[in-house]
Amino acid sequence: MDPHAPLTGGSRALRVGIGGPVGSGKTALVAALCRALGAQLRLAVVTNDIYTTEDADFLLRNGVLPAERIRAVETGCCPHTAIRDDISANLDAVEDLESSLGPLDLVLLESGGDNLTATFSKGLIDQQIFVVDVSGGDKVPRKGGPGVTTADLLVINKTDLAPLVGADLSVMDRDARARRGDLPTVFLSLAEDRGATPVADWIRGLVAARAAG
Repeated sequence: MDPHAPLTGGSRALRVGIGGPVGSGKTALVAALCRALGAQLRLAVVTNDIYTTEDADFLLRNGVLPAERIRAVETGCCPHTAIRDDISANLDAVEDLESSLGPLDLVLLESGGDNLTATFSKGLIDQQIFVVDVSGGDKVPRKGGPGVTTADLLVINKTDLAPLVGADLSVMDRDARARRGDLPTVFLSLAEDRGATPVADWIRGLVAARAAG
């Protein structure tokens, strides 16, 4: 059996992978989504760090979910390996959550910080969110890479910093459209929108469509 074969449907939880470069705001986005969705959906989270449980610890310190709904994977290797190549540790974490908590609506899987080439195995997730931020300037979307060009949702984060770094959001929007075609892109400032409204709404739509199907 191919562990990377696309996931089938059924009654299992929707799995959404969240990747992106170091410092782009992945963990802050996960925390925001937990705050926005935790009371509405049966939700759990799997985090990935190379040698620590830092991202899971951040979620626990901020109390966004009960501890039993969070699992930390220490990859001990490049984040690509654990989310794209050898996905067994992440699969084990998801299965452990489902076994201990019962039926879930949504599992968020956060990658360790990586670069623009980070993608998830389709044997691990149903949909991928890729997070970049404006701190590198407005050239980031036109650099492309599989994360930018193929993610089901691109999040351009920290828009409140654009004036400070001289980033033109209209240029980022234009370049993202050129790279992504019809795939959606949202602009976000978690400093101004602590519930990550456009991302939470996108996920709600996925969960509703899955339930209807």
